[in-house]
Amino acid sequence: MRVLTFAAIFLMGGLSLATVATSETLDRGKRPTDKIAADLNISEEVFIECFSNVRPDRNHNPSGAKQKANKAVLLPCLQAANPEISNRLLDDVMDRYRPEGPMRRS
Repeated sequence: MRVLTFAAIFLMGGLSLATVATSETLDRGKRPTDKIAADLNISEEVFIECFSNVRPDRNHNPSGAKQKANKAVLLPCLQAANPEISNRLLDDVMDRYRPEGPMRRS
C-alpha cells in the first residue's frame, strides 16, 4: 500500500511539474502557442518544447547576438518537425504574435 501511495504522489508531482513548465513557457511572452504552431504547421506541443530552450530577453529588447543565439536553438528544433519552416517564415509568424510588436532586425 505504501508503494502505491508513493507512486501516486510521484505521478501527481510529475504532472504538476509538467503543468508548471508549460504554463511558465506560455507566460514568458504571453504568446498564443496554439496559433503560432498552427501557422508553422506543427503541433503546439512541439512548439512549446522547442521554445522551452529559448531564453527571451526580459526587457523584450534582445541584442543581435541574443537574437541569433535563440534562433540557433529554435529554428533547427522546429525544422525537425517541419523542414519547410524557413528563417523568414519563423520571423513573420513570431512577429505576428509578439505582444510587444514586431522585433527589430539586426
